Amino acid sequence: MANPWDLIILNPMLNGLIALSAVFFNSFGLAIIVLTVIVRLLLLPLTLRQLHSTRILQTMQPKIQELQKKYGKNQRKLQQEMMKLYKEAGVNPLGCVWPMLLQFPVWIALYQSIMRALATTPESLLDLFHHLYSSEVVARAIPLNSHFLWLNLGLPDGTLILAVIVGGSMWVQQKMVTAPSLEPRQQSMNTM
Repeated sequence: MANPWDLIILNPMLNGLIALSAVFFNSFGLAIIVLTVIVRLLLLPLTLRQLHSTRILQTMQPKIQELQKKYGKNQRKLQQEMMKLYKEAGVNPLGCVWPMLLQFPVWIALYQSIMRALATTPESLLDLFHHLYSSEVVARAIPLNSHFLWLNLGLPDGTLILAVIVGGSMWVQQKMVTAPSLEPRQQSMNTM
């Protein structure tokens, strides 16, 4: 029996990636790009929620700084007042972090799908077979063309470059969403 991760996240993404490869001229690289765009569009509500929470927290910075000046010595009272302020504003201070954390499993599944789809050994090809749906489109796409532009996606260097690109794009997205803060505690939270 398949584990929940494979059943709910990995297998649908893997089969979708392979089907997209068949649809897009047997180009696995184009399938990765298209699936990445689709995933980004599906995760757009989370990204927008993260952006909304960040903007609200930015507008609250002057009030937070006032509370810190007023209750700086009494940490317990400061926390209580800050929670009251967050509640009045209808925002969760972790509202900026959760959407980003929820995206990690999706990107991990995409990376694992790429690695599994490019079965480079007989054992990995057999493992791939266990994850595939019985679909004509998926069956027609196997074996995949692992060459895209100058990269051979079947080699570790090719997939490492993809992982760096995805990680870099997530970092850029986070930098675009997170505004600079003058308060040291907020700066350390943004850095984290």
